[in-house]
Order: sequence, then structure tokens, then C-alpha cells
Amino acid sequence: MDFSIREACKEDLQSLLQLYTQLHDNPMPAADRDLGRLWERILADTQHHILVGFLGDMLVCSCVLMIIPNLTHSQRPYALIENVITDEKQRNKGFASAMMSHAREIAVKENCYKIMLMTSSKEDATLNFYQRSGYNRRDKTAFIQWL
Repeated sequence: MDFSIREACKEDLQSLLQLYTQLHDNPMPAADRDLGRLWERILADTQHHILVGFLGDMLVCSCVLMIIPNLTHSQRPYALIENVITDEKQRNKGFASAMMSHAREIAVKENCYKIMLMTSSKEDATLNFYQRSGYNRRDKTAFIQWL
């Protein structure tokens, strides 16, 4: 089967939400009007890239890439990656690596000067994956304030 990556479209919502249930035990939300409006708003935002990876017609991985306008670094934007997920049954097959490369290509095309990501994982396999993808843990210190 062929693996392909593209930007999410309206019809991908249910498959994406199902994949997200594997991300920190995220519950499946109710398919109501508010969810539909939120999805439309996300899809309309040209700086909000939800990338989806398909093996044939099955959604197997995804990540979110946000492009953030910036007044420093010669007014070049930066990018933020969030919600990196690969289906539990499809891990260690190179899909996430291809997804991270695709996200990087978009950030380069958008003239970003850096890409940042954070992970709550403490697993060596996950941390090593991000390092192999070109990210390091030395340059920044991350802080989070949960609201």
C-alpha cells in the first residue's frame, strides 16, 4: 500500500478524532455544532496545518504545524509542532519520520527560522525519535502553565 501525506480536509474529522483517542487517552468528542464550527475555523486558518498521513485509505498518523508571525529574527515566522501521533499498530514503520519531514518542508517554504515542539513523553524511544528528526533539548527550556 502507498503512504501519502496531505493537509486535512473536512471529511477527515472523524478519522482524525478517532486517532486522537490514542493521544493521552483523549476522549472522543460529541459530533455537535460547536465541533463543526471549530473544525471549519481550523481548516480556514492558512497558518494552521493539520497534516494527515494515510496508508491506503487508512489514517495512520498526524501532526499539527502552526506558523506564527514574528517581529524578531528579521520578521521571519517560527513554527510550532503539536499533537504528533501515529496509530499504535503502525508505529516504527517510518510514517512519523515522513510526517516530520513534511512539516519541516512547509516551515522552510514559509521562511520560518525555527520549529519548536514539546513532548510530555519521557520514553527514550520518543525522545530519540525527535532527536533523530533534528530537534535538540539543549537550546531552550520549556515551561507550561495549564489553564
